[in-house]
Amino acid sequence: MNIIKSAFGCIGSLLIMAAVICNSQAWAAETKIGVIDMKKVLSTSTSGQKAQDIIEQKMKTLQSSFKTEENDLIALQKEIEKKGSAWSDTVKREKATAFQKKRSELGAKQEEANNEMKKLREQHVNPILKKLEEIVEKVAKSEGYSLVLPRNVVLYATDTVDISDKVTTELNKVMK
Repeated sequence: MNIIKSAFGCIGSLLIMAAVICNSQAWAAETKIGVIDMKKVLSTSTSGQKAQDIIEQKMKTLQSSFKTEENDLIALQKEIEKKGSAWSDTVKREKATAFQKKRSELGAKQEEANNEMKKLREQHVNPILKKLEEIVEKVAKSEGYSLVLPRNVVLYATDTVDISDKVTTELNKVMK
């Protein structure tokens, strides 16, 4: 419920800002606003694609390393389900303990892998984002934009104010 109230509050604030901007003809005439699609820039730029390839390759490696352990866990679970009724209480406890141990170990490895993926993203994407900020500022100044907003927070914008392609071109020049 609080999320909905926050969303309506944000939308309301945006509408109020839009009304103020529209009512100020002189200010609107002097202000050039642009938008940028960060996902598009990251996915289409050379450096963004390289970072994504590195991240995807690491993810595939990690997933394949978990596949054997996941299969072993599933096999043990099926064995417990099929043969459990014929086992003594001692064997049942041993198998249940082994299952819980394997599940915990797998969970810990998956958490470690998630942390590793997070670090990898930070290592490869953060430098691109930092350079991207500089390039957006450069493009905005050279093109005369007073304000550049991320496309995902804008309700509507014409393609003429989208500077994503210009920024991608500049990013490709800088991040060879």
